[in-house]
Amino acid sequence: MRENVRSLTAKVGLPRIIIAGFFLLLIVAAGCFQMDLVQLLSDCIRRWGMYGVLALAMVPAVQCGIGLNFGISMGIVGGLLGGAIVIEFNLSRIPALMEIHPLLAMWVGILIAILIGVVLAAGIGWLYGLLLNRVKGSEMTVTTYVGFSIIAFMNIMWTILPFQTGELIYPNAGQGLRNTISLADSFSGVMSDTFAIRPGGLEIPTGMLLFFFLMCFLVWLFMRSKTGLAMSAAGANPSFAKANGINVNKMRLVGTTFSTILAAVGILVYAQGFGFMQLYNGPMWLGFNSVAAVLIGGASPRRAAISHVLLGTFLFQGILTVSMPVANHFIPEGNLSDVMRLIISNGIIIYALMQARGAGRE
Repeated sequence: MRENVRSLTAKVGLPRIIIAGFFLLLIVAAGCFQMDLVQLLSDCIRRWGMYGVLALAMVPAVQCGIGLNFGISMGIVGGLLGGAIVIEFNLSRIPALMEIHPLLAMWVGILIAILIGVVLAAGIGWLYGLLLNRVKGSEMTVTTYVGFSIIAFMNIMWTILPFQTGELIYPNAGQGLRNTISLADSFSGVMSDTFAIRPGGLEIPTGMLLFFFLMCFLVWLFMRSKTGLAMSAAGANPSFAKANGINVNKMRLVGTTFSTILAAVGILVYAQGFGFMQLYNGPMWLGFNSVAAVLIGGASPRRAAISHVLLGTFLFQGILTVSMPVANHFIPEGNLSDVMRLIISNGIIIYALMQARGAGRE
């Protein structure tokens, strides 16, 4: 029996067992408090799909050698700009497509937003990669600084960019974009509602999950391509890769750019599921949440895989989803429950980062 336990612990990892155990404990507590477990599980699945692509952006970053990319805000900005442009020109409500089916028009709108976001993120990511090639050994520090800096820079830009539509700008001043932009008249829930099923009251956003799995499959294919294998080799052992004719700096550029592009796609998937785009300081902590998710799933600063994204995102978002109603049961006061939310979410992030430091010393 002890050997089986040790074998399971060695295979799965003690941190994953602890986090999974905590999640199951929260489920049991929610059941004891007679909460709607079906609705809680539905929320867990929905948040899994919403955050999945953002967490997926960590895979090429880690594999190419820059480590945990706290600066995915660089790509998030590109995705938000793509979404804002689609709303500005009403590209998710093209009359000819609306006559065929409103959902088709919404899909065209979000795909155009993704395309614009990818183009912007590719340019931003390439410049970002050039910067990281000059600070080798300090990437995690620099990515954190860059992630916060781009948010501060965009806080200025959101107030002066020449958008005109009333859905984007403040109604009174008529200048500057709103902090929270509703997607109700553009592409809100377009992925979540496509092929959505509700077996036994359980809401499964099939379209969003399929898109998430498709992105995972594309990343999996890329990582097994000639370029992907060279990139992983450059990240794992730069000296060996260089001796075998691999351009290490180029591979780091490819990985950083790919990570930034995935972040641009990820924020649009998140926004359509949430129903709003949050500008200004809204995306500030998404990088930390994405890093925590893959670390909980079993990744390290030197290795990340699709399985780490799938498991880690579900556990991280599942704990955040279930812990809040349980915490509210113990502490019904509004202010204290908000404090509990911060304690739980930041506690998980700190625990994940502690595991990363331990893995980095091995």
